[in-house]
Amino acid sequence: MPLSKHRHRLIQFGQFMVGGGLYFCSGYAIFAICYSWLHWQWWQAKLAGDIIGWTLNYIVQRYWAFQTSELKKHENRNRLRYIVFSAFNLLLDYLIIGGLRQVGITPYVGMFVAAGFFTVWNYIGYRYWVFREEYNKT
Repeated sequence: MPLSKHRHRLIQFGQFMVGGGLYFCSGYAIFAICYSWLHWQWWQAKLAGDIIGWTLNYIVQRYWAFQTSELKKHENRNRLRYIVFSAFNLLLDYLIIGGLRQVGITPYVGMFVAAGFFTVWNYIGYRYWVFREEYNKT
């Protein structure tokens, strides 16, 4: 891969991390408010944070990190894939956090553990499936 393609991938990964960070920080803050202040169940508080986080993350990933002119032709497909991928991730996320909670680890820590896994998993999923560009040569 030529240097410019490596540079492009590094920049794209940095942009992906901004979206992921936005998702994590907004979701974590909403979780903390709902879980600790409003005393919701952990999964209800997490779902509230996820909804906001997913929305912000989609905007960053679709329109910045993985933006190409070809993706505009497949907007509905991209959204559907994002929803399907996020729903699958929701199950994995709640299994990770719920499983850790069962062994005595607080959801606050569990969210960091899950975030480590999803950093790699989501980049691969977004790049090669959700926002895959069949005609993109990069």
